[in-house]
Amino acid sequence: MDHDFDRMMEHLRDEFEVGAFPGKAPDEKKTPDRSPFQVLISTVLSQRTKDVNTHRASEALFAKYPTPKDLSEAPLDDIKELIIPSGFYNVKAERIKNIAERIHHEFDDEVPDDLELLLDLEGVGRKTANCVLVYGFGEPAVPVDTHVHRISNRLGIANTGHPEETEKVLEKKIPKRYWIEINKLMVQFGKKICKPREPRCERCPLTNMCRYCKQPTP
Repeated sequence: MDHDFDRMMEHLRDEFEVGAFPGKAPDEKKTPDRSPFQVLISTVLSQRTKDVNTHRASEALFAKYPTPKDLSEAPLDDIKELIIPSGFYNVKAERIKNIAERIHHEFDDEVPDDLELLLDLEGVGRKTANCVLVYGFGEPAVPVDTHVHRISNRLGIANTGHPEETEKVLEKKIPKRYWIEINKLMVQFGKKICKPREPRCERCPLTNMCRYCKQPTP
């Protein structure tokens, strides 16, 4: 199936505000300014939890430990207490403290804007690293989470079984001028319309370019 990405992006922009930042409160109208470090830590906290819980945990954490140096020197038990809302707080606390220590000692408190260096940090996968590039540095990248992976396959843009495979397909097919926006818009689209179960096809603006919608009903 051929896809008109200019038209697809126009429809998504018309339907949604540009914004679904990891850790963003559901009622925030605009994405607040966050440092690359806070983007990185918030994205790690967002793994396997809801946005509202990530927001609560990250707000509490950054209120007390806003910089890599601060967090690297924080007692582990205190970090755990602050990030309880994010779930899996024992594992996440160790990960984010390790990340803070490395950024403080190896990178002089500056988060690297290099994909491979980011991937070398504990608990940082390709989605998280690409989120840091996009949301922390404004650099074009394609963060692929469960929403982006699902939607790309439903629309027929990709035919893949894993988010990393989807990332490669999207980088080849979607014009680079849309990379910074694609995650933000698809996340909103996936939460409000193209849901994992019972997608709301009746109000979807992309039905005429969707493989899933065009499949015959059994």
